[in-house]
Amino acid sequence: MRLSQPSLLVDLNSITGLDAITVKNGMVEIGALTRHVTLERSAEIAKHAPLIALAMPHIAHPAIRNRGTIGGSLAYADPAAELPACLVALDGEIDVTGPSGKRTVKASGFFKSLFETALGPHDVLSAVRFPAATAETRVGFAELARRHGDYALVGLAAAATASGKGLSDVRLVYFGVGATPVRARKAEAAFAGGSVDDAVKALDLDPSDDLHASGAVKKHLAGVLLLRVAKQLAEPRA
Repeated sequence: MRLSQPSLLVDLNSITGLDAITVKNGMVEIGALTRHVTLERSAEIAKHAPLIALAMPHIAHPAIRNRGTIGGSLAYADPAAELPACLVALDGEIDVTGPSGKRTVKASGFFKSLFETALGPHDVLSAVRFPAATAETRVGFAELARRHGDYALVGLAAAATASGKGLSDVRLVYFGVGATPVRARKAEAAFAGGSVDDAVKALDLDPSDDLHASGAVKKHLAGVLLLRVAKQLAEPRA
């Protein structure tokens, strides 16, 4: 999109050790060069990161998933992309490596604005990390796009923890409704209180009009997606 015009491009593909999926000490770590198709087909991701597994088939088309990487998607930070919202929903963190060493940034603070992240001009994203799913983990994912593979008009990545007959630690993260992934915190509280209808009414989103849909249409679609995802969250893990 010609948003950046660097004087030098460095191909990272030959750097080893940046494309592994590991599960250790209750955490899933994914190297930045791990391709979408690898995540889509990974038994470890299906077991330990079911939200990522749900999202993968919605990302673009097979040709793109064969080349695209999780690090590239997160660093690009398109507001209508699936993986940034998933990582926020999973309360994930991102390893950033630069001339002064490595630092870790929470996903909730990594996405700063439209196509802007916490990466500095000499930094690279090297890995992402988030808690592995447990028997109590509940996840849901849905998006609406004009054609499958297009960027979503509106999307929702959700995670929660089964607690008795209800849910706790509900995280509803929308994409396509703002410059970054957006948590619907008032709706989260209402949802945790046990009422999906109240959660829809409490949706604290203010999407802008764009070429594809008005803000009012997007907010309506956000409610539709919440009803769909609520059914997924109510289902125990297989």
